[in-house]
Amino acid sequence: MTKADIVNEISESTGIEKHVVQSTVEAFMSVVKNSMGGGENVYLRGFGSFILKKRAEKTGRNISKNTSIVIPEHYIPAFKPAKTFAADVKSKVKA
Repeated sequence: MTKADIVNEISESTGIEKHVVQSTVEAFMSVVKNSMGGGENVYLRGFGSFILKKRAEKTGRNISKNTSIVIPEHYIPAFKPAKTFAADVKSKVKA
């Protein structure tokens, strides 16, 4: 499912015009990105959490030059679904 699909579904189910839904979805994504960029996690009760995970410093290999490089400590964004959300998906999806 793409962002356009999400906008279409929300527009059809609520009756709100697509351009209004589009700007709302864009604003939501912008708020999440800015919050996480500022080091803040985003919690959506019943849906999940957008969290920052810390990756420790480690040594990597550049195999083309046969040298070791140090990859510094850094943070990556991650999504952790709520238990109810994960259980709902698990019960509906058949492998």
